[in-house]
Amino acid sequence: MPTLGVNIDHVATLREVRHASDPEPVFAALMVQAAGAESVVAHLREDRRHIKERDIGLLKEVVKVKLNLEMSIEKGIVEIACAVRPDQATLVPERRLELTTEGGLDVVSGFKRIQQALGRLEKHGIATSLFIDPQKKQIDAARRVGVEMIELHTGRYASAKTKREQDACFNEIKAASLYARKKGLRVFAGHGLDYYNVSRIAAIEEIEELNIGYSIICRAVLVGIERAVKEMKALLL
Repeated sequence: MPTLGVNIDHVATLREVRHASDPEPVFAALMVQAAGAESVVAHLREDRRHIKERDIGLLKEVVKVKLNLEMSIEKGIVEIACAVRPDQATLVPERRLELTTEGGLDVVSGFKRIQQALGRLEKHGIATSLFIDPQKKQIDAARRVGVEMIELHTGRYASAKTKREQDACFNEIKAASLYARKKGLRVFAGHGLDYYNVSRIAAIEEIEELNIGYSIICRAVLVGIERAVKEMKALLL
């Protein structure tokens, strides 16, 4: 059974709609932790559209489970991560105009810049994962760059319109998970997973952790965050 990391970005999105002080992501993180999630995930974007530096600092102070900071390889963001020292950093691609992360990090073309960011993070004792597409060339590049863990992008699987398309995407993720484990990498997965499509991915034995945010926060609006987290965890069994 994979562990669950809950991304709390969209708690901050609600706050930023009114440029207000509520809801506080740090309070959501404490509730997520109490509900049994094994890690709290937050993405400090370059445009600060939801999570802010203050949020990351507060999360580092109060979260007792793993704090996983999603981040780009932009120099200023790397400097903030090095100052805060989350338990884990997950390097992701980032475009200003995207609604959400649209694909995996291209480790092949961005090898040198990624290597530089990794070097700085590792000097500060921050374990680092790469968010990549489930492709052998990206897995091979991740291995060469020196990380010990990757997160496979499940977005294409989650957005598949037909069962045939979903099956193809699932098989791709499953094969990539097995390949990465054979290469000695720890395997996580996430993006677009919800209460209807998560069980199949959770059954892939090579995947140690699933990181899920939007669907849990949407569910929490209706039933409360603790129940939403517990319902998701039940689907990972």
